[in-house]
Amino acid sequence: MTGTMDFALSPEQRLYRDTIRSFVDKEIIPVARDWEHAGRYPAEIVETMQNLGLFGLLVPEDYGGMGADSVSFAVTFEEISRGWMGIAGILGSHSLSCWMIARHGTEQQKDRYLPELASGARRTGIALTEPGAGTDLQGITTTARRDGDHYVVNGTKMWITNARHADPLPVLVKTDPNAAPAHRGMSILLIDAGTPGFQVTRDILKLGYKGPESCEVLLTDVRVRADQLLGGAEGRGMQQALSALETGRINVAARAVGVAQRAYDEALRYATERTAFGQHIGGFQAIQLKIAEMATRVQAARLLTYWAAARLDAGERADTETAMAKVFASETALYCSLESMRVHGGYGYSQEFEVERLYRDAPLMAIGEGTNDVLQTVIARSLLTGRSAVR
Repeated sequence: MTGTMDFALSPEQRLYRDTIRSFVDKEIIPVARDWEHAGRYPAEIVETMQNLGLFGLLVPEDYGGMGADSVSFAVTFEEISRGWMGIAGILGSHSLSCWMIARHGTEQQKDRYLPELASGARRTGIALTEPGAGTDLQGITTTARRDGDHYVVNGTKMWITNARHADPLPVLVKTDPNAAPAHRGMSILLIDAGTPGFQVTRDILKLGYKGPESCEVLLTDVRVRADQLLGGAEGRGMQQALSALETGRINVAARAVGVAQRAYDEALRYATERTAFGQHIGGFQAIQLKIAEMATRVQAARLLTYWAAARLDAGERADTETAMAKVFASETALYCSLESMRVHGGYGYSQEFEVERLYRDAPLMAIGEGTNDVLQTVIARSLLTGRSAVR
């Protein structure tokens, strides 16, 4: 039996990738290092992304968006992260929220929000994590008590990207704190900006992932209309959040591929320019081994990410595959950023070179959308129960 398997992007996907790559090369890479070190919000880059329609990446065409496939979604975040991973964060949280509203929202909610979210006139994010609950979302303590035709929300959310710009902000709450198991009492509310009691209290200082804000959000007796309950039914919030995180792991994996690719690119360039002992350092076997290993891991991570994305596009369950892609790609980003720093030697530790920023950005991918340690147990359980197989 003979056959072929196509690992290449389609002509349309290649054209799209080239458009995003040109945007990154012209408008992000020249300013990323200086703006990141200055803590400057990239407003001009955000405006260009609006003009390119990128805020509508996962919004269906019926609502003015691209309705992009998952592979194109991955390509977007890979290319943008190659330039500046922080920019991808601004778009990533927004895109996941758009996908969740499009998939689970009522017709009224979709009509109200999606067209302006697609154009970038509105922005959004997603508020899941709390000071005492990250990967274990069932441990959240934010509550929403029903009071007539409103919910009254109290709690605190942490590490919220786009918190200062989100309108609305989907917030995971417990509408029934006594439910057992806990996920049956969890729901998502769409909270509009400016609602009394909704307060962004501070920006959290970070090692890397600079550019977008990561904020603490305080919710004090916030009154939210009952028709802002995502999907219109209580008890579905955990399911809604986890379905979005499946797409989110493609987002994080693709970001990691972009960071790893840039780390490799910088190492390769430096190896052909830097001289020592009368020759370019790329002539030394120790450097050659690093370059070869980085290139191999980057391409493996890319193919694994695209494969997981293609599974989503085929409508297949892909929680195991997206977890595999996220774990492997993020570990590749960590590996390549450190090895690139080693190729650069002392200059790799300097803020004058890109590698230092890549080294600070890489760890986030091993933590975000579920830590790698937890996701590896998820993968193992899926394999051991026969729900998924590697073949």
